[in-house]
Amino acid sequence: MTTPPTAPDPTMDAIGQAVAEGRAGDVPSARRKLLALWSTIGVTGDPLHRCSLAHYLADLYEDPSQALAWDIRALDAADAVTEQRAQEHHADLHIAGFYPSLHLNLADAYRRLGSFAAAAEHIEAARTQTPRLPRDPYGDLIRNAIHEVAEAITAQDRTPRTSAPGSPS
Repeated sequence: MTTPPTAPDPTMDAIGQAVAEGRAGDVPSARRKLLALWSTIGVTGDPLHRCSLAHYLADLYEDPSQALAWDIRALDAADAVTEQRAQEHHADLHIAGFYPSLHLNLADAYRRLGSFAAAAEHIEAARTQTPRLPRDPYGDLIRNAIHEVAEAITAQDRTPRTSAPGSPS
């Protein structure tokens, strides 16, 4: 994204701060902060907030069943985000660009749980959505991860990916 957010959004700022904390290694604190925000937002709150929070919170769980629950919430919330709402947050943001990553995460969680048919459905949905990805390092990262997860599904490999967000390096 090249332009700044169109309006300050304290909730998105708080989500971003918790995510940064988790990426810096304090996963328990980041998880607590995101769960507290989830309680504030609620299940009927702003879908952009719910989608973003759930998407990032899923990455903070090593247990694939816990990650899956948050990945499902993220996809459900994305379906309620309008293009207008996405662009209110950031002029360059398009909700369509969320779907490859959301389906990728669902595919990976299902794969880790051994539900390879469900994983295959979501990896195909992610592949179908890849034209919506930007041609930049982020888009390349997601495309590569889709390929990696697809191979693991074919091999019926349940091993956690070392390249997945939240994975120990």
